[in-house]
Amino acid sequence: MAWDYELDVLSDVIRKAGTEALRFLVDGFETIQKSDQSPVTSADLAVNHALQFRLASAFPQDGWLSEESPDDLGRLQKRRVWVVDPIDGTRAFISGEPEFCISVALIEQGQPVVAGILNPSTDELFTATRGGGLRLNDEPVALQAEWSGQRPVIALNPWERQIGRFTSLEPFANNRPIRSIAWVLALAASGRIAAVATLEPENEWDVAAGALLITEAGGTISDGRGADLTFNRREPRYSGIIATGPSCPGALTRQLKQLTQMVDDDG
Repeated sequence: MAWDYELDVLSDVIRKAGTEALRFLVDGFETIQKSDQSPVTSADLAVNHALQFRLASAFPQDGWLSEESPDDLGRLQKRRVWVVDPIDGTRAFISGEPEFCISVALIEQGQPVVAGILNPSTDELFTATRGGGLRLNDEPVALQAEWSGQRPVIALNPWERQIGRFTSLEPFANNRPIRSIAWVLALAASGRIAAVATLEPENEWDVAAGALLITEAGGTISDGRGADLTFNRREPRYSGIIATGPSCPGALTRQLKQLTQMVDDDG
């Protein structure tokens, strides 16, 4: 199948990067504040270096976009670009919560065609290729057409929930906090939760891999305005993300669509 070689390389590379991340949890790491006041650790940087070195060695003609690398706009001229978050959920990583992951996607002409999201703490690697379906640890994921839980669960930004941005959703779902948006997108794709919503800005590296997992599972994903996502843009940010898993109940889906009206034109 198309992209099988790329998926094989990615699976090997991301597994080795996960081992590296766990090593830092055991041996210790340094933490500094970036200019936007978000934390970055020596583990983020080491994992980023390992991913870039190995993927660039295997695919030297491809471009690169990562949270922890300077943005080379030469990527805009590339047909294929790797979009990477070496550790999504850095705060969870720092506090030792099993909610962080490594997120990698190959973008071809603006759309993800290969994706991997690895949670090293739980040893779960979700992967997908365009048209190839969703897999967990190299096995197809059995998806359910209807939500099987007693009440659907949606992942929300705790701050947005606190200020009442999602009050309209409360009658329709329980919620869990977003610690890593990449990881909750993988959970939604696999049917463990029903949906994900935030109207706060998100970056391409946060969602590129999760977007392919969601669509290959039969779910939907858009920005906060309800527009389709495209990748490898000059400004790699979105005004929020709204995603539904394949078994998201219709009532919750309808409420999520109404959220898009809350995002103004310059949000």
